[in-house]
Amino acid sequence: PAWLRLLCGQLLSERLLRPNGVQAVVRGIMEGTGGCAGAEAAAVDWRKCDAVAKILASCPQQCLSLEDYYSLVCPQILDLLHIQDKLTARQFQRVATTTLLTMAKEHPQLVEKHLLQPLLAPLLRGSEA
Repeated sequence: PAWLRLLCGQLLSERLLRPNGVQAVVRGIMEGTGGCAGAEAAAVDWRKCDAVAKILASCPQQCLSLEDYYSLVCPQILDLLHIQDKLTARQFQRVATTTLLTMAKEHPQLVEKHLLQPLLAPLLRGSEA
């Protein structure tokens, strides 16, 4: 029903905007199958990664602006690249890179500001020295 879809969307959006919300949402969707075999299956399921990336790349209606959304979510997307568990890291890296590509197609200036500049900052500092 429409009311349930709306409510679920609101709850998902609220969770994404909280600290560590992106990781919680990605874990909930990607690890929903449970167990190593399920996680391994999810790691190779590009459709699932694409779906999660589309969710993360979409600014919720509750957000005041796209800039605000990117400033809250993009650092959390970068944090997905630092997961230590190898199997989980593979899933999260796929989601992070797919999200980055999806966002870059839609809003390249915001991606440069909130994802690429922070991601490349250590490399730029090293090349300046």
